[in-house]
Amino acid sequence: MITFLVALVVLVLGFVLYGTFVEKVFGIDPKAETPAITKNDGVDFVPMSGWRIFLVQFLNIAGLGPIFGAIMGIFFGPSAFLWIVFGTIFAGGVHDYLSGMLSLRKGGVSLPEIVGSELGSGVRVFMRVLSLVLLLLLTTTFLSGPATLLQGLAPLSTLPFHGRALPIAWLLIIFAYYAMATVLPVDKLIGRFYPIFGAMLLFMGVGIAIVMLTQHGSAMPELTDGLQNRKADGLPLFPMMFVSIACGAISGFHGTQSPIMSRCLTNERQGRWIFYGAMVAEGILALIWAAAAGTFFADPEQGLDGIGGLQAFASHYDRGTNLPALIVDKVSRSWLGTVGGVLAIIGVIAAPITSGDTALRSARLIVADFLHIDQKPKMKRLMIALPLFLCVFALVFVNFEIVWRYFSWTNQTLAMFTLWAGTVWLYKNQKSEIRNQKYSFGYLIALIPALFMTMVSTSYILIAPEGFRLPEQYRWIGYAIAGVITLACLCGFTFWAKNYKAK
Repeated sequence: MITFLVALVVLVLGFVLYGTFVEKVFGIDPKAETPAITKNDGVDFVPMSGWRIFLVQFLNIAGLGPIFGAIMGIFFGPSAFLWIVFGTIFAGGVHDYLSGMLSLRKGGVSLPEIVGSELGSGVRVFMRVLSLVLLLLLTTTFLSGPATLLQGLAPLSTLPFHGRALPIAWLLIIFAYYAMATVLPVDKLIGRFYPIFGAMLLFMGVGIAIVMLTQHGSAMPELTDGLQNRKADGLPLFPMMFVSIACGAISGFHGTQSPIMSRCLTNERQGRWIFYGAMVAEGILALIWAAAAGTFFADPEQGLDGIGGLQAFASHYDRGTNLPALIVDKVSRSWLGTVGGVLAIIGVIAAPITSGDTALRSARLIVADFLHIDQKPKMKRLMIALPLFLCVFALVFVNFEIVWRYFSWTNQTLAMFTLWAGTVWLYKNQKSEIRNQKYSFGYLIALIPALFMTMVSTSYILIAPEGFRLPEQYRWIGYAIAGVITLACLCGFTFWAKNYKAK
């Protein structure tokens, strides 16, 4: 319980102190007109109130990411708490703030255009492809989870596939909703109903936390239990845990969502609360679910703590099972009772569905941006959206764990590029008139997490089963190569900065 409470306090202080520092480093201009005012088109550029934007942003970036990722991350042990807390404050919050505010400063453009404008046209093309791949993978992971939960609540037709029963009826129903939500103006459905779902997700997290603290506090994981790797499959804690817990610490997906809301802000002062603040709220949600999953399965009679019991529970299912969805269902029903459990599950169902449709909305905007297709006509919106739907539907038939891991790696790689773009922008604008000169080294707030995520992403693809799967005795080669690549990126930035300063 002590670890959880201390982590919670540190996250709140991180928002108050470090979030304010990040805002000062960026240098907001409260008098500047935002794209919501200058480009108001009634479809994507629409002014909205700050509290509404916050709840929509929170729901967009949360979904099942901080829940599923945190559950999969706690398998590694209590060290997951450290990554959630410090990742959120020093990496995820900075990433989300910069991606949202840079989009706002650049007229509400999508993430690939933000990164490309700072890192070059070649990177812009790469980011367009990577962003679309990420969004399609994310929509798939955020589709199968709620469909599985809905099938448990109200069974409908299923489709046998490789030993699995796909909830095909619920998948088609969710797709029909996606078609509507992806093309409607942002204030008609998203702005009107998503704040309610965002509040439900927060309610669910608070309910789980209260029950856990008041009834199961003694069984909660503590850092004093040890930071060793508890994962049973032999995969190393670094970088695997730092990729498994993506949305609960830092997520490239957030960078694709922030531009959607940057098109609705009416003042730059809203940025810290909406972008950095929503990330901290997501970190708190991840912290709750990591602790819950690491507490619920404790079995003193068998000599198992919560994490040991979680490992034992997982051993009864094959790798194709959507294990986090089963854990959410089990914990919610047991701790919150029938009514509370149903409300919690509805929140967990609504969150990923709404994140899935905003992911497709973001994909539509990315395609529209680089093909220069006007999105005001409804048929042009559908023209882009329909092929994206077909790609997602095909991915539903792939093993969930494989899709999740590829999504997670793509997610963290996207975050890496966004942080490098933020580093370059901060360096180039350190002499800006609206920025305080004492923060001339402020680019370090993006550079340090950029270097860390470069090490994580490159070592993961060399070591992970989905990548080059280096055997245990040769993993040091993967770390060495990743270290060299990270050092090369630092040297490249230093060389560029020196030349830029000279010019």
